[in-house]
Amino acid sequence: MDSTVTDRFDTGRFEAGRSRLASLAYRLLGSATDAEDAVQDAFLHWQAADRQRIRVPEAWLTKVVTNLCLDRLRSAQARREHTVGAWLPEPLLDGDPMLGPAETFEQRESVSLAVLTLMERLSPLERAVYVLREVFSYSHAEIAEILDITESASQQHLHRARRRVIAARRSGAEVDPASARRVVEEFLAAASSGRTERLVALLTDDATAVSDSNVAGLAEKLLRYDTPQRIAAVVRAGFKPTAAKRRFAGGAPAVHYALVNGGPAVLFVLGDQVVGSVTFDIAKGRIATLRGIAAPIRLTRLTEAWRQHGQGTPLTTPW
Repeated sequence: MDSTVTDRFDTGRFEAGRSRLASLAYRLLGSATDAEDAVQDAFLHWQAADRQRIRVPEAWLTKVVTNLCLDRLRSAQARREHTVGAWLPEPLLDGDPMLGPAETFEQRESVSLAVLTLMERLSPLERAVYVLREVFSYSHAEIAEILDITESASQQHLHRARRRVIAARRSGAEVDPASARRVVEEFLAAASSGRTERLVALLTDDATAVSDSNVAGLAEKLLRYDTPQRIAAVVRAGFKPTAAKRRFAGGAPAVHYALVNGGPAVLFVLGDQVVGSVTFDIAKGRIATLRGIAAPIRLTRLTEAWRQHGQGTPLTTPW
């Protein structure tokens, strides 16, 4: 087989596994953009390698991608960003292949925005072991080989990671999709009507909210709200129609219900552009966490997916 045919064959082998590698990288990094970059870097490693000596390409590529992601997590830039806690995951519309396997509760939970946010508090090795074991079902022997650690260390990292994920869960079970949508629609109705007391009633007593900004240079300066009353006041102010808001946004966005990272969300859409996303964590019929994302850099991939698979009738047009 001549070199041109061999290169084409080997490129095809890489492309056949690209989606799996991307879903691994996304879980490790919480950013679709960074995940794509890591997978592309892995492709360059693959092209430069002596591929005839690689006995199990899937295992080799998994190791390369995982360690490229660990390098990113350990970088000085990442440490600076995480020190101030200025980080939100990049949301993905359900159906995006980067979300990867979703057969088990652990696989679905691992791409929830709640768990991706929590992952930032784990060490890079804890994060890698958790994803490789819980999502991709690698044995501790295989993980030890991928990460160049002992099997015992792999087991210890998994134990610590599991303990922190379980402790952070707001609800022990998955939320029924129909019930989740009902709660979100009630929340939107209350927000649009100005009934802040109803908004407060829909929030858990320890509810939290966090949001970034669509203003250039402020995407990493997160706003946090820690009481139901404060959250309700901010939401009501956000839904109150004004001419200034319409001018700033360039129109009145339509609000659509969607599933984002497996959970309920509303998308604010102008034309075919998603200009904002609010995701909801629901526990026992009430909202425990809201995450508002408006930074364009975090909405690029979601907007592309929305243009292909979204649309439908909006729930409301707030302004």
